[in-house]
Amino acid sequence: MAVPLLDLKQQYATIRDEVLRVTNEVYESQHFILGKRVDDFERDFAAYCQCRRAVGVSSGTDALLIALMALGIGPGDEVIVPAYSFFATAGVVDRLGAVPVFVDIDLADYNIDPARIEERLSDRTRAIIPVHLYGQMAEMIEINRLAQRLGIAVIEDAAQAAGAELHGRRAGSLGTIGAYSFFPSKNLGAFGDAGAVTTNDDELAEKLVDFRIHGMRPKYYHHYVGGNFRIDALQAAILHVKLPHVDEWSEGRRRNARLYAELFADAGVGERVVLPRELDARRHIFNQYVIRFPEGRETRDRVMEHLKSAGIGCEVYYPLTLPQQKCFKDVPSAKESYPKSEAAALQTLAIPVYSELTKDQLAEVVRGVAGALSS
Repeated sequence: MAVPLLDLKQQYATIRDEVLRVTNEVYESQHFILGKRVDDFERDFAAYCQCRRAVGVSSGTDALLIALMALGIGPGDEVIVPAYSFFATAGVVDRLGAVPVFVDIDLADYNIDPARIEERLSDRTRAIIPVHLYGQMAEMIEINRLAQRLGIAVIEDAAQAAGAELHGRRAGSLGTIGAYSFFPSKNLGAFGDAGAVTTNDDELAEKLVDFRIHGMRPKYYHHYVGGNFRIDALQAAILHVKLPHVDEWSEGRRRNARLYAELFADAGVGERVVLPRELDARRHIFNQYVIRFPEGRETRDRVMEHLKSAGIGCEVYYPLTLPQQKCFKDVPSAKESYPKSEAAALQTLAIPVYSELTKDQLAEVVRGVAGALSS
């Protein structure tokens, strides 16, 4: 039985008529840039995220970039980032001439370890970017406590975590700015690239609006050097159709995570496979379901090849830590070792978890993993 890592066609089939209706309305209006479709989505997405304001932008990467720009972060400033994440988390910092300062993660949730942050602070630290990786929120309470004591900003990288919660608070609502990606594979995905930023600070929200259109207000009067970071009206219309369904889809992923726990327990693989777990006071939305093989890379790669040969989708997120990337070789903190991040890069594998999967498909994935381990 072939099991894809992700099948967006099944989800689309349930909302096809509504998507075609709203996109046709945009075509007929010929209004493609900003406007009411964007305003409506921003209003409802802000409410979903428990935030006062949301500003739609062109991608998750641009969401992080515009957040840093609006906060005035630039050359010589330092920004704390996890050593294990998608490239954009550190890439946007370097792009502005600031310095990413890497911190190791906690293998319990693959998020930045708050206990390691303070030792990385300096008088040049301007912000912390915790990432809610794979759909589970980082320990924001401790991170915020530290940031408030030092008077620095917190940018929540919620690219994989729209709808995730900590103590009942949604991802993106606890920091200075939240940054989201609507890449098609996300729990809330567009039909192309799109993103958003959220904040509870109205003055900062207005600044983000200006930075989205070259720092311009009114037309042709530029107060800042921003960029062209606008979300398309078409993407906003599609996301607005999807938004009422996102919790249902996330609950489907959570259900599949529970089924995986049962199936792996029955498979008798014991401690050879470490499953992701939802930590206390959190709502994990399982943007990815990432398993870990403590025996090391050789075991992980053997399982991966076995699954692929059986037609079962899987992928390594991420094969290198950020400090190991060639482009960061001159970053001072990249010269150090990050043992837990390095373990995550060498030992983890993402397997299918999207909400439309059947129990039989999940069982096929588990049989594939167990079979590879027994070979």
